Amino acid sequence: MRRSLQEIVCCPVCRGDLELVVTTEDENGDVLEGRFRCGACAVDYPIEDGIPNLLPPGLGGLPTG
Repeated sequence: MRRSLQEIVCCPVCRGDLELVVTTEDENGDVLEGRFRCGACAVDYPIEDGIPNLLPPGLGGLPTG
């Protein structure tokens, strides 16, 4: 995920600003692992394999079958 994405995403619940916390990045500075954190909602949105998961809490995933 490119760091510039942080400028255009917001919390899907309250539309507040998200703080980017980086755990792992590649040689270009792109985020591979980490999370977005909403300070207002106290919710974390994970970033795994460079893909942010911005599904609101309670919508954990799609049904499988």
